[in-house]
Amino acid sequence: MPANLLGERFAVMSFGESHGKCVGVVIDGCPAGLPIKLEDIQREVDLRRPTSIISTTRAEPDQVDILSGVFNNRTTGAPICLVIWNRDIDSKPYEEIKDTPRPGHADYPARVKYRGFEDYRGGGRFSARVTAGFVMAGAVAKMLLRRCIGVRIVAYTKEIGGIRASEMPLDEIEKRRYLNEVRCPDEEAASHMKEKILEARKQEDSLGGVVECIVDGLKTGIGEPIFSSLDSEISKAIFSIPAVKGVEFGLGFQAARVRGSEDNDEYAIKDGKIVALTNRAGGVLGGLSTGMPLIFRAAFKPPSSIPKKQKTVDLKSMREVELVVKGRHDPCVVPRAVPIVEAVTAIVLADLALRGGYIPPILDG
Repeated sequence: MPANLLGERFAVMSFGESHGKCVGVVIDGCPAGLPIKLEDIQREVDLRRPTSIISTTRAEPDQVDILSGVFNNRTTGAPICLVIWNRDIDSKPYEEIKDTPRPGHADYPARVKYRGFEDYRGGGRFSARVTAGFVMAGAVAKMLLRRCIGVRIVAYTKEIGGIRASEMPLDEIEKRRYLNEVRCPDEEAASHMKEKILEARKQEDSLGGVVECIVDGLKTGIGEPIFSSLDSEISKAIFSIPAVKGVEFGLGFQAARVRGSEDNDEYAIKDGKIVALTNRAGGVLGGLSTGMPLIFRAAFKPPSSIPKKQKTVDLKSMREVELVVKGRHDPCVVPRAVPIVEAVTAIVLADLALRGGYIPPILDG
């Protein structure tokens, strides 16, 4: 499978670079007849944009362009091409450090792999800028999932800098997560998270954190074991988001610290339906959805571009040197990652739902 393609039936091809002309996606396999309006996609993309002093100062308008695959506000069955044109580009800082790889970035392995032909400006293909395309494709996938199987996907900031949000019902999370800059539904925790981010920025440093994602309304049996299981496909997609260093479902790593009796989800019958009494598995067993909410968390590392002086090497002179990274960077990527996590989750679920026959190839009018 091509390296820039995600999915088989709902297949998303990503293209573009941080400082290139544009970033975008081509979606192949979206059923014909899906109602789509430009503003529906734009609304999702706007959630990814920086909104405050805790984000980068790069001010891209991120206006979505639909180039193909939609006619009279309906998908036609043809490939859908969605593009965002890069407008606010400043490549000068990257020209100055092109031979001194930034610690924590892909600069050095990319230089070796592509022998100097890679686009190093702003991280090029390895930049989080390309995730704008993920969000556009995810917006289409969300519409498809809502219309055909009633799926609801809700991600939010669970943790930043050691500050963790308290537990609350899904409806409350969905209602309150975008009421603050860090996208955390717990207002008290959100306030402390923001303080931590501003403190790190003042100290010329950065912070990581955790995004939790909950999928409600997923039918039982979605997934294609063994190598296209629900959790393996989601994990692959989530790990394709820059800065992700870990993914766990349900109890996750905590499952290694409890007994089987504390990990198993026992079954019961409620209103004539089989239900699990708990959801420690996070809604997935054997690579298949269980009918319980799908719950997973993604861990994001601190952004690597920081103004602190760091050690690196000059690849031309082969000398050890010190580097100060200039430019416009997020002190914490977690808040802006929330809609990205939702988007790639939607892409994977739309693909698996089509592959499993849960969504028809052509929709009714």
